[in-house]
Amino acid sequence: MTTETPIPAVVAGAALRIGAGRTRRFVGADHGAAISYFFVENQPGEGPGLHWHPYSETWVVLEGSVRIVIGDETFPAGAGDTATAPAFTPHAFTNTGEGLLRILCIHASDTIIQTFLDED
Repeated sequence: MTTETPIPAVVAGAALRIGAGRTRRFVGADHGAAISYFFVENQPGEGPGLHWHPYSETWVVLEGSVRIVIGDETFPAGAGDTATAPAFTPHAFTNTGEGLLRILCIHASDTIIQTFLDED
């Protein structure tokens, strides 16, 4: 069995976009990386619903204000702040500012596995 090693390259942001939206998804396994991420640009009030992963997730707030829920705790965060949710811990975030939220959501896995709690 031959395993192909990805050739080092820059991945254009446009190639990572999810549909016509603003969010970009990088799956590490596709690029020989041990991590994956979402680069999210959300308008006020936007954010993912409560969900969990079988690995930790770390957020780096690049711009704007956000409310991050990790388990039973809620934390306000702003540009330059970093937070981490442990594996299997429900979490979510919402843009609480008046402008654009830019947040990098780093998944400690070469694939993205997420289970939303509002799904059957």
